[in-house]
Amino acid sequence: MSSELVQLQPNDEHNQKLEANVHPPQWTNPTPSRPYHLVVIGGGTAGLVTAAGAAGLGARVALVERELMGGDCLNVGCVPSKGIISAARVAVGAKDASEFGIDVPEVYVDFAAVMQRMRKLRAGISHNDSASRFRDLGVDVFFGQASFLDSNTIEVGGSELRFKRAVIASGARAAAPPIAGLNDIEYLTNESVFSLTELPRRLGIIGAGPIGCEMAQSFAQLGSEVFLVESEHGIMPREDREAAEIVQKEMVRNGVKLLCCGRNLVIKNEGGIRLTVESHGKSYDEPVDQLLVAVGRAPNVEDLNLEAVGVDFDKKGVKVNDNLQTTNPRIYAAGDVCSKYQFTHAADFMARIVIQNALFAVGPFGKKKASDLVIPWATYTSPEIAHVGMYENEAEEAGIEVDTYVQHFSDIDRAILEGQDDGFVKVHTKKGTDQIIGATIVAENAGDMISEITVAMTGGLGLGKIGSAIHPYPTQAEAIRKLGDQFSRTKLTPLSKKILGLLQRLNVGS
Repeated sequence: MSSELVQLQPNDEHNQKLEANVHPPQWTNPTPSRPYHLVVIGGGTAGLVTAAGAAGLGARVALVERELMGGDCLNVGCVPSKGIISAARVAVGAKDASEFGIDVPEVYVDFAAVMQRMRKLRAGISHNDSASRFRDLGVDVFFGQASFLDSNTIEVGGSELRFKRAVIASGARAAAPPIAGLNDIEYLTNESVFSLTELPRRLGIIGAGPIGCEMAQSFAQLGSEVFLVESEHGIMPREDREAAEIVQKEMVRNGVKLLCCGRNLVIKNEGGIRLTVESHGKSYDEPVDQLLVAVGRAPNVEDLNLEAVGVDFDKKGVKVNDNLQTTNPRIYAAGDVCSKYQFTHAADFMARIVIQNALFAVGPFGKKKASDLVIPWATYTSPEIAHVGMYENEAEEAGIEVDTYVQHFSDIDRAILEGQDDGFVKVHTKKGTDQIIGATIVAENAGDMISEITVAMTGGLGLGKIGSAIHPYPTQAEAIRKLGDQFSRTKLTPLSKKILGLLQRLNVGS
């Protein structure tokens, strides 16, 4: 019974509704009658988009899922985390209300109700990824473990599915790195943390990447005492350092105890979980009620029998070329199982490439490339960090000289009035031009704002064009428009000033 999965605990009415949608207990696999144009392994975002898109364009499609349709995003990723983050933001907003002249006498967090709300909303969204919806779209949905028999056949649940093309979209899962003592305790990952019903009084988190930071800040805002362990200095080591430092400052203000540059991390099971680590020359030995491991991922390639069909893979995932084709030309891959960009929106657009290349490209004609994708991402802390394109160090390593433009929110009226003026928009352009090659935003709604720059990069619009587009006043998006003004001012050379002065005298005199 899939209801035994930790992802579906507690087994309340909301998780029962979720299960009824994404792994119906009474589901009967169809009987394949003809070879499929496309068999898709994995019912996460990449698999769902591939299956729905191909079926909508007239292909005979089978979709195979061994656990829960919707994958990590719906069940143990983006969706439940944002449900918790939204509640945590309300809690901290109430605690900080006095800064706005609002008196909130006492803030009480009902954690069980917070999680119940999340489960209710997740279940409500789940019909979009449901088995019955995909059946109605014309997709044959199979539940069970898929395994290649040969380059024409996949076996699942005793049925043999013949195919012209196949797509591996089996995703990835949490995989804790070797940490002394970790195997002696029960610990949380992203697959189990959303099944909590009681707020841990003291929560340890290992890994200050996106998941670790989002959960550390949220649980601190909800009332946990949080210890966040990171082996490198600061949080989110891959992000723009100035942006990460702004978020780190806010997380510390929220009560997160950051133990960065962590060394000699050992987990002990001594009457409960004890987290011992050295950080910046100081030793810590902290008892915690729960420990979340938020670092480490592994591709889901076991049991697919990829060796039988000549599909190469390693610990990072299935190997694909720029057309997302594996080492077996009849088999493609998309999503977390083959990409370093493990985001729902990236999986969505990789799936679109696979549909085109697997079903409609003829030889080299009509093929799409993954390297053409402009992929933004965001971490939903408060404030959020969002990024697209290259970081400055990546441009330097690639031999690309850049100009950098920065607009701080301390000069943006709307941000000031909302008390959200600690952040900035930073854009890198190719030196001497307005061609955008990368951008970072740290702002309360940076995840929404980055789309404007992503659209510009995708459409080939430069920073000057953004500066010439009217933005409503007052909005925080004005910060992006002001960067266009900064670029335009660099074009005001001594010669252009002389020409403007001449034109002015011709029109209105000296």
